[in-house]
Formats: sequence, structure tokens, C-alpha cells
Amino acid sequence: MKRRTLLATGAAAASAAAMGFPARAQDALKVGFVYVGPIGDGGWTYQHDQGRLAVEAEFGDKVETIFQENVPEGADAERVLTQMALSGANLIFTTSFGYMDATNNVAEKFPNVKFEHATGYRRDHPNVATYDARFYEGRAVIGTIAGRMTKSNKIGYIASFPIPEVIQGINSAFLHAQKVNPDVELVVIWVYTWFDPAKEADAAKAMIEQGVDVIMQHTDSTAPLAAAAEADGVIGFGQASDMSAFAPSPRVASIIDDWAPYYIKRVGAAINGTWESSHSWGGMPEGEVVIGEISDVVPEDVKAEAEAMIAAITAGEYHPFTGPINKQDGSVFLADGEVATDEQLVTMDFYVEGMSGDIPS
Repeated sequence: MKRRTLLATGAAAASAAAMGFPARAQDALKVGFVYVGPIGDGGWTYQHDQGRLAVEAEFGDKVETIFQENVPEGADAERVLTQMALSGANLIFTTSFGYMDATNNVAEKFPNVKFEHATGYRRDHPNVATYDARFYEGRAVIGTIAGRMTKSNKIGYIASFPIPEVIQGINSAFLHAQKVNPDVELVVIWVYTWFDPAKEADAAKAMIEQGVDVIMQHTDSTAPLAAAAEADGVIGFGQASDMSAFAPSPRVASIIDDWAPYYIKRVGAAINGTWESSHSWGGMPEGEVVIGEISDVVPEDVKAEAEAMIAAITAGEYHPFTGPINKQDGSVFLADGEVATDEQLVTMDFYVEGMSGDIPS
């Protein structure tokens, strides 16, 4: 990766310098990454930054990467994106759902800069692409492990925001836990944040007080695992990254988001001139959703069951949303043998049958 300390002039250079961005080598593609949390969160942002580092390793002097961490969703994101574009970035990845408006607003102002928005669905301009991962595939696997291993029949799920991506995960985890344990109950606590260790820890502790002995999460920090480690007999799962520091227990497995294959592919396309606006939704078959090592705390038969499901999903032989599945109100979502379409998944706004409680509006 090229790193130069060329002097720049004007407001754009001042903005770039203020943010700590190095000046760009003229023959390198400048690639920016905007993160909602710190790169040391051990979860979501950490994995995206690992993808950035993989881009550097793959392309060497052909690229220069920059990043800004801890960028709130909203007006702050628009300012950061504008400054990145003014600093000479050719391609910018915005790595959180709440950056959707900011990404499209800034893309309109900089038609020669390419933008890619993670977990979004809007591509208002030809220089905007979107990408996502099929996290619900991983939830099916850990839901199966959770359903087999709970002793209290109470499983907890720390949820971030009530958007389809998160609702998919809750439903997938519950469906597969219930398949192997019809008595299971899923306790959901909404924390309305992607990364807030204090809130995540409080949610985990509240669940444990309610008798939950398995915790899942769709938030970014290791705080829920730390809370589980302090409790007797409570297990959990790494989220977004392996979180192996908590293995073999309470972390008994993990859902790893491997963004490196996608980032390398898209940066390569920008370098060779074949980049186009597109939507990507990869999962286990593409190597973007990975289940980390299942620890020896998990019984061998349960581990074998989980590994068989991973193999079936990876081979395209099993889809986690295969009917019969009813909605919470008892109406039919999928008939026997029917597989959910992507459109049905990306608009999911309901709990499946057997879930208690309501989804916040």
C-alpha cells in the first residue's frame, strides 16, 4: 500500500489532514471505509477493518486505504463522506445500515466517486452499490446449538434495531432452536444501538436474571460474552468476529462476517475499470458467513448436527426459511416446502409463530 506525505492545498486538504487521512499517491486507487464503531470492538467494525487490511495485502501499491471509525449514523456520516470524497477517495465503503441516506446524498454530489453501502437497499445513483451478507444462515446454525444446549429452555437475543436484517436473524434462530427443542422460549431485548458495551452488558445481565442460559446477539461488542462469563452455566456465541478470547466457554461457536472476498472483488473491479452499480447478498456459499470453531463444550452429536447444516446451506441444499412457516398471528408465511424469496426476506417485519412479544415500531 502506498503511503505518501505529499502536501495538499485548499479546504479539501485541510479537511483531510484534520481527519488524519494521508495524501494519495497519484497511481494508487484511494479506498475509504466509514465505520460505526471502533476498529477494536472485536466484532462488526473489527471484521470490516480486517477486510480493509486484506485489500492492502492483495493489491499492495495499487491501493491506498483510509478509514474513519466511530462515525454516528446521520448528519455526521454525511460530513465524513463529503470530506473523504474531497480528500480524493475514488471508492468509499459505508459499513452500517444507518448510513443509507448519507451515502446516497453524497454520491449525488460526487458522481465520479464510487460508493458501496453495507446492508442497505437504496441505489439512487449509478455510482452507488449495495452489499449484504445472509446472516440468517449463521443464526440457523447457532439457533440449533442453542436449542440443544439450553437447560432452562430460555434463550436470549440482544437485538439492535427493528429492521429486516435483525428480524430475519431472530426468526431464524428461534425457528431452528424450536425445531430441536419445542419447549424453547426466546427472550428478545432491543437495545437500539449497534455498539454500546454498557447497554449490551445490561441486556445480558437482565436476561440471565430471567433464567436465560444461552445468549445470542445482533450487536457488536464482546460485553454480552463477558457478562455470560461471570454467570454460572451461561453460554453465548461470537458475533461478527470469532471472539475466541472467550472460548471454549462461554463462547461455544461464532458467526464470522468475512468481508475480505467481497472487498477484494470490488476494489479489483474499480482498479480494472469493470466496477458497476450492483447489489450483492452473499452467505455461506460465497464464504461471507462463516461459523467459527465449535468448541468441545458442545456435545459431539450437536456439533455434528450443526456441521451437517453448515454443509447443506453451503451446498445450496437447505434454506433456513423453508416452509411450513407461519407468522406470529397464525397466518401462513410459507407453505410446506416453499422457500422464502429474497423480496420476502428483505421486507420481513413480523415474528414467526411461537414468538412472544411485539416488534417495536
